[in-house]
Amino acid sequence: MKDGRDPDGKLTMMVRSALCAVSLMLALMCGHSAAQTVQSHDPSLQAADCVIPAKAGGGFALTCELARDALQAVRPLRPPLGQRFLPGGIGAVAFDRIATGELGGPGTLVAFSSGSLLNLAQGRFGPHPPSVVKWIAVLGTDYGVIAVHKDSPYKRLPDLVAALRQSPSRVVFGAGGSVGSQDWVKAALLVRAAGSEHRSMRFVSFEGGGDALNALQGRHVDVFAGDAAEALKAMESGASLRILAVLSEQRLGGGLQGIPTAREQDVDVVWPTVRGLYISANTPESVSDAWAKAFRDAMAAPGYAGLLKKYGLYPLSMTGAPLNLYVEQRLTEFRELAPELGLRMWKK
Repeated sequence: MKDGRDPDGKLTMMVRSALCAVSLMLALMCGHSAAQTVQSHDPSLQAADCVIPAKAGGGFALTCELARDALQAVRPLRPPLGQRFLPGGIGAVAFDRIATGELGGPGTLVAFSSGSLLNLAQGRFGPHPPSVVKWIAVLGTDYGVIAVHKDSPYKRLPDLVAALRQSPSRVVFGAGGSVGSQDWVKAALLVRAAGSEHRSMRFVSFEGGGDALNALQGRHVDVFAGDAAEALKAMESGASLRILAVLSEQRLGGGLQGIPTAREQDVDVVWPTVRGLYISANTPESVSDAWAKAFRDAMAAPGYAGLLKKYGLYPLSMTGAPLNLYVEQRLTEFRELAPELGLRMWKK
């Protein structure tokens, strides 16, 4: 030992420091590799988009917002689930692009509703069978509503029914979708329930419920035949609306507390609207299963009930085989309903 220092000890310290540095690098590399492995096999950790196949302000936008918030609460994405607007045919353009491969990938989800299934049943989504997509999840259910401007002369549903019975062409309906869409069907069923010919009604088509509600605010249409969630959201933003009836089997709580059903007012029309997501059928099964699991976890979380209330929806959770069965049943029902209303079934 010289000057109280040990050269060998100094060397030992240097070796130890070097080994620690190497170990740290290896740990970081292993950790990075593991993170990449997890991320590549778990789409809930990848950047993803939720396609809104309509303009802003409608039910499809609510679906994507709910999906984003639900995932962030349980299995956060980095960045959060994005939103892309792709209007056209109330879902037809998005469905066609998924079917043709122009839109898709493991990070692309598309919002759908009962209206989407109605259009698909009629062949209005182009020459594509339902099998071109995989149904990932139903996040909740909405219900149809019949609403008017707050200053409308129709104070109750029977007032509107009386006007439709007298002259259906004098009442102008406005809603998202064209003739044959689910909102058109709601209006048609209401006119039929009034004892009039539904082909005589006047219906103004909009690219989404948001535009239809704006038209109602401007008094360009008389009646909105849409969904509760979009109507309630508009009312929260200051829209002057009066909901005459909710198209549910029994009265609902939340923002619809106290609103009578159509059945209570002697109009036998019920129309639930599911809100969900699909993905391209070309998506690997492991990836689509991972998405379904992510949403099952999200919908089972304690805070999910609060999210449904926030977006004006009601509980209905489905993934996997139960969801596929539900879709098949609804498609069958809609194929039977369409001819009753004189709707053309487009050949594929």
